[in-house]
Amino acid sequence: MHIPTMPPRIPSQSIGAAIEAASCQSLRAPSRPWHATQQANSFSTTACCEVTRHQRSMRSWMKRFGSQYKTNRGRPNYLGGKDQPFPENASFRSQSVLSEESREEIWRRVIVNGEAIKTVSATFGVDMRRVAAVVRLKEVEKSWISQGKSLALPYARAVMGMLPQANVQEGSSHEPINEIHVHSLTMQQLFLPTSESRHFTREDAAKAFGDKMLPADKRVPHPELIQLEKDILGGKKQGEARKLFVQSAMASESALAQREQWRREKEEKRKTKVDSGRFEFRFEDINVDDAGKDGRSRKGTGWRYGVPYYDRRRGEVKIPTKVE
Repeated sequence: MHIPTMPPRIPSQSIGAAIEAASCQSLRAPSRPWHATQQANSFSTTACCEVTRHQRSMRSWMKRFGSQYKTNRGRPNYLGGKDQPFPENASFRSQSVLSEESREEIWRRVIVNGEAIKTVSATFGVDMRRVAAVVRLKEVEKSWISQGKSLALPYARAVMGMLPQANVQEGSSHEPINEIHVHSLTMQQLFLPTSESRHFTREDAAKAFGDKMLPADKRVPHPELIQLEKDILGGKKQGEARKLFVQSAMASESALAQREQWRREKEEKRKTKVDSGRFEFRFEDINVDDAGKDGRSRKGTGWRYGVPYYDRRRGEVKIPTKVE
């Protein structure tokens, strides 16, 4: 017995959606062979009509103006101009980075010539922390080269080509090097009555905020530069004052290195080492009173790993019970 078969019925909404999708595809899709279109449609899960107005605007901008930003030209190519990468944020300006020649010269001055970091910092106008970082990274780079390790030089050149570079020279000023960090004691407003005939100095201002607070002349990263200017104003020749500055900076770094070495030796003496052949166990005497009354002292064991706060613990008294 032959039973006639009927094709499956398709809901009217599906037919309308299919017609709309086909019309959108015919208008927007590029001309491709029939079999390629059928193969692409069979795996497509997103309707082509979902392209938003912002996406169309972006594609139009990329075709008209954005093509000049696709390739690296070996120099900064920002949207907002020379040093403005974000056009909508006019306050942000891209700062220059040290060039490869400048970093090599800084490394040579410190390692090869043996100059003090403070002297190199004052000579090129580069912060001491940046000078120390450049020397450390250069040491790692040259160590890898001596070991035969490969360096990502193409990547480094590409990144450096996108950023503004600075070639520092003697007497230049790459960044501020003698800024003073804001001390917590100076955050309060203070009125100190004094006579008009009194010569109020920076040392007096430091004592007004705290007995143990150093004046600004001693808290700056380069106090030797202040003495250099005083020597020049006092009548010394610039060459002689510069020589005294170099000697003072070298003596300051030598004293700092000796204090650091003494501290490390003191820590090593307090430790008991037991070598088991595969591991070395280190034991150190700990006093429970070092943690302080509240258990949050920096001298306490485990302080570096963080101390939990009990603000959210149930039953914890959060209202101050006394005023000190």
